[in-house]
Amino acid sequence: MARRVVVLDYGSGNLRSAERALERAGADVTVTDDLTAAAGADGLVVPGVGAYAACMAGIEALGAGPVIAERVAAGRPVLGICVGMQVLFEHGDEHGVVTKGLGLLPGGVTKLPAPRLPHMGWNTVCPPDGSVLFAGLPADARFYFVHSYGVTDPAALAAAGAVVTTAHHGGDFVAAVERGALSAAQFHPEKSADTGAALLRNWLGTFE
Repeated sequence: MARRVVVLDYGSGNLRSAERALERAGADVTVTDDLTAAAGADGLVVPGVGAYAACMAGIEALGAGPVIAERVAAGRPVLGICVGMQVLFEHGDEHGVVTKGLGLLPGGVTKLPAPRLPHMGWNTVCPPDGSVLFAGLPADARFYFVHSYGVTDPAALAAAGAVVTTAHHGGDFVAAVERGALSAAQFHPEKSADTGAALLRNWLGTFE
């Protein structure tokens, strides 16, 4: 039976490309702002593009924060993508403006320490042993990134019990994180061709 996945529509994100990629990975996908559907689905995807503050404003206007938090607390799968990953952290600092995040992961989002921004294009990642998202993927697998901000203290996140995958652009940053039912990717799996599809299938395989 196909897993029922909701892609949360709060006014931001590559909704249709995420929908198509998840369908190709074998999911039964609905794109909606219906919080009852988001709470009841087998898996919930939180997308996001653009500014951290704008994404948080959309989530708060919809009232989606508690639904996301309750799913995580109950051990029900959630996948954050790009800024949808970033808002899972405690705060984001963009252009000197600090915006409170959902606080489901420790740490904050800051500008990448790189001479060339945005970090846009294909890059390799370094998953640790025990990663479920990257299981079976080759060491040289490449994913598609588009961002200027990220989580730049992967060691602190790993110390908090998360499985942390890093990438490098001017310095190491968090490319993906797995902790309990919560998974997140800074890159866009829906734009990452076969490697992204494999990662989405791995995520769907975590559903009970």
